Amino acid sequence: MATTILAVALVSLADLLAYATRATVGSRDTTRAVILAEQKMEQLKALAWSTGEDGGRMSDGASNVAAATVSGECAAIATGAAVGLTPSPPGALASNTDGYVDYLDAHGCVLGGGPVPPAGTTHIRRWSIAAADAGPDTLVLQVLVTSRGIRMNIQGNAGSGRMPGEARVVSLKTRRVP
Repeated sequence: MATTILAVALVSLADLLAYATRATVGSRDTTRAVILAEQKMEQLKALAWSTGEDGGRMSDGASNVAAATVSGECAAIATGAAVGLTPSPPGALASNTDGYVDYLDAHGCVLGGGPVPPAGTTHIRRWSIAAADAGPDTLVLQVLVTSRGIRMNIQGNAGSGRMPGEARVVSLKTRRVP
């Protein structure tokens, strides 16, 4: 009798350990995705979007935000279209749209942009830029980071919920007046 109770308890503990391990791995993947999404969001928010002294609107529409400079273990990359804060086409979060996607390896190093993921890609980072309903001086910035293979290309609604191990970050950017 005591042996049966002990066996049931040990099997239950083994199941609990397996569940805890899966949850820990899932949390690690989601945390990595959030960090990668926040990095891109900060890069987008740092681009010029203001009103000049003369009242003219200034906007960075030529920076290549899929490019990367040398940093630690990461090499410099300059692939992808240079679109800056130009509004993205519809579906930029659902498919790899040149100028609105970059690819990262297991170390978080940018491998470049473009419509096709290069070898070594572990994460796909897509972003969209759109004018807010509040007016043309406010942009809605969205960044979606997924593990390669989860959402390669999605037809229809890309916002149909969060998949395990992915992150979506949304922010507003408003023109600054000097």
